[in-house]
Amino acid sequence: MSEFISEPNLSVMKKNTRLLDDYFRDSFEKSMVGPRMGISKNPYVIIALGGYGRQEQCIHSDVDILFLFKKEIPERAEALIREIIFPLWDIGMDIGHATRSLKECVGLAGKDFEVLMSVLDARFICGMSPLYSELMGQLRQKIIFRRSNKITDWLVRSNRERHRAFGDSACLLEPNLKEGRGGLRDYHTMLWLAKIRFGLEKPRDLEYQGYLSHAEYRSMGQALAFIRKTRNGLHILTCRKYDQLHFEHQLRLAGMFGYPADGNQQGVEKFLTDLHGHMNVIRQNHLMFLHELGKTHKWFDFKKPPKKQPRSEGLAVKKEALTFTSPEAILENPLLLLRIFEESARLKMPLKAEARRLIRDFSDLAGTEFRALRESRKIFERILALRAPDEFSPLSEMLNTGFLVRFIPEMTGVVNRTEYDTYHVYPVDRHLVRTVRAVRQFGTTDDMSGDRLCGDLYREIRDRTILLWAALLHDIGKGRDSEDHSRAGAEMALTALGQRKYGAGYADTVSFLVREHLLLIRTATRRDIDEAETVLSCARKVQTPERLRMLYLLSVADLIATGPKAWSEWTAILLRDLFLRVMKVMAQGDPVSQDAVSLTQKKTDALLAGGDWLPAETDLPGLFNVMSPRYLLSTPVSEMQTHIRLHAGLKGAPFVWQIEQDTAANTRKVTVCGQNVPGSFSKVAGVLALNRVHILDAQVHTWRNNIALSIFRVTPPPDLIFENERWERAERELRSALAGELDIACEMAERIAGDAACPVPDLPPRVNVDNLSSGFFTIIEIFTRDLPGLLFRLSDALFRCRLDIRSAQIATTASQVVDVFYVRDFDGRKVDSPDRIRQIRAAIDAVLREVCHADARDRCSPEEAVV
Repeated sequence: MSEFISEPNLSVMKKNTRLLDDYFRDSFEKSMVGPRMGISKNPYVIIALGGYGRQEQCIHSDVDILFLFKKEIPERAEALIREIIFPLWDIGMDIGHATRSLKECVGLAGKDFEVLMSVLDARFICGMSPLYSELMGQLRQKIIFRRSNKITDWLVRSNRERHRAFGDSACLLEPNLKEGRGGLRDYHTMLWLAKIRFGLEKPRDLEYQGYLSHAEYRSMGQALAFIRKTRNGLHILTCRKYDQLHFEHQLRLAGMFGYPADGNQQGVEKFLTDLHGHMNVIRQNHLMFLHELGKTHKWFDFKKPPKKQPRSEGLAVKKEALTFTSPEAILENPLLLLRIFEESARLKMPLKAEARRLIRDFSDLAGTEFRALRESRKIFERILALRAPDEFSPLSEMLNTGFLVRFIPEMTGVVNRTEYDTYHVYPVDRHLVRTVRAVRQFGTTDDMSGDRLCGDLYREIRDRTILLWAALLHDIGKGRDSEDHSRAGAEMALTALGQRKYGAGYADTVSFLVREHLLLIRTATRRDIDEAETVLSCARKVQTPERLRMLYLLSVADLIATGPKAWSEWTAILLRDLFLRVMKVMAQGDPVSQDAVSLTQKKTDALLAGGDWLPAETDLPGLFNVMSPRYLLSTPVSEMQTHIRLHAGLKGAPFVWQIEQDTAANTRKVTVCGQNVPGSFSKVAGVLALNRVHILDAQVHTWRNNIALSIFRVTPPPDLIFENERWERAERELRSALAGELDIACEMAERIAGDAACPVPDLPPRVNVDNLSSGFFTIIEIFTRDLPGLLFRLSDALFRCRLDIRSAQIATTASQVVDVFYVRDFDGRKVDSPDRIRQIRAAIDAVLREVCHADARDRCSPEEAVV
């Protein structure tokens, strides 16, 4: 294994192995028990297994050894093991030992292939070496030679189960360095298969016997060295065996390895980019090795698939895999470099290893002239539109072979690029490919949007290739050192499409979609869409219904491909609501220019004609006179009925509320009607936080009779069985808070201290004060980590700055929360004084410092807290 280990890792892993070897040999020589066991009559040997056997002994990893006896296990064996093993246990080492006779070991290896795999890595340490040789000989003769197919089937099957359990580490935020796909276990599996199927003894035999090219072997050696280095570093940080690279360790490892920040990329992001790139090398070599063995998805099919042939001359099928007929065929027709991916997806057939090597070798043919060919453009458009299983995704295969980046050089900067947050599950290049897949699935049985609207809109689009190009390119700007990746990406998209001779209108539309791909989701989650200005602004920016349809579908696909924390039922509702409002504006014209008086009169007539819903003695015309115009225009009649009933039930009480369930979105709507008491918004937010209910958005309407109507969309309480009891407790606490009897800040410090979510990246907080986007309100945006009680503290700080919160949107992206407040001062005016803005920023900064400091204190160890 030493040829795969760089010198720094060699000095650690080799020295660990040698130290253990020296200990066991010294213990064997100086043993007081061994000589009395009659070693000449019943020889025994000490054998290294697993990572110790492969001489890959990481710091703090298990040490697996086998005490093997020629005949029966003698009674004194237990004393021998105590003599040798106990000193290692005493110093805290994790020793896994087994004591077996030769017959038991061979029999167990034949029944339990897990045992067989560990013995395949066996290495002689000390004792009677002929016994070690006899063990390995019997394993080959009695098990491997006779049952190689069965062992291989089991190994491939267990390999898939492991991948299913630990995920694709080459694409995960917190990869498992050993067991995940692309981890060290994939490499071990290659070695085991090579030993079982081909009798290879050393890793270098993979190159010598032609299973890996020199370049592939070299790149895998570099990848293994990096992953082992990372794993050793992780073990050092945690002071134990620990293979899951969690967020709290990534930043420290990046610092340990000396990764500096560079432009708009953090050092930890550069470290993760390198790590994912190296794990992807292991993943691809492992997958290619399985293909060469014939151990692909078809291995367990009982019926042999029908013979298939490619349509293009110059391509051929060999052993159920696709390849080129010859290197000369590529030189004669470079378009084969694209056609082979299209045919692979159509035939549902993998590429042979030799085909992958030829693609890499001849990728220089895909230069500027190649990209400008009309035929190459058409082939790639068909590839974009192809629906194929994940294992035959043509775009993924193009990415894996490096050809996609050669064909679209603008993607170079996003290959394996990783963003340090819990929101983006995949590296940017994989995210782009998954976005294209999500678009293609609209309207199919695999549609992940969960909404028929997406399928209907997709079918209405005249030229879907525009949307597919935008999906593939929408985040390429992240590879450029720019503060606005959307604008940078739009410029890069224009360049890419210009090289391919697309028309100006086509390229402009793709560029627009790339530039504005965040418009709808940011507006839906950060702006009050009940404000006519918000919807109008979107409509004016998008301009046409066709662009709006494509932008909506791109937004949905982008969120789906980002990860489960990005695409949720609540996000889907917000986005759909905004889309329908903007489409309505485009169809009917500017709603501000319409007769608002007429619309209000229609609602009034509908309420007056509503029948027996109206509470007794309700002065409905009088209520209309005190309701704000914004409330009358934006609130549906059915909700107005609910609010009027709540108002009628107030009867001098400080407040009444109603809790409604929305099972479709798994949310609750909390409607609070009460006296317009200063700071009431923050008190409601605080009480909800005390009861572990998270606010998704909030609307506040103030009537001219000093009544405040607050509408909160929230998550349900954590324990649904006792949900009613939790709401009753929250109601009591809100009454106490409004009466000044409950100090929410003190109660919060006691009740939810230490309730922070699992560790996430520390992102610098940011505060924006916007006086341009709304004609009536100042908009305050606060970007920070999501922490317990944050909304209460922020809203309380705004109240102390004499600001009246009229609306709030809370957009949580797993590791970051964006709290957006629409505010006016107590006199009903926007806040545009520089001195007042500085005062507001200072108050918010003080809250963020206090909350983040408390959270850091709660998450640190007692020793760190003392320091």
